[in-house]
Amino acid sequence: MNPSTEPVFVKKTEAAKALGVSARTLDNWVASRMIPYVAVSPRMHLFDLAEVKKVLREKFGVSAATR
Repeated sequence: MNPSTEPVFVKKTEAAKALGVSARTLDNWVASRMIPYVAVSPRMHLFDLAEVKKVLREKFGVSAATR
């Protein structure tokens, strides 16, 4: 990530839509610590989409869906 750019955090539903997966899939990825997130509370997580997409590319060699 470029140090001069600020991360943009989104809620789970927006992240799921942007990635083309279900909110439950994101919950599973969070539970297994597969993707980066910020825990605001035990039930609310925020996601930096750029970082999540980067991790998915590195782990699976795929790009997230673009919508």
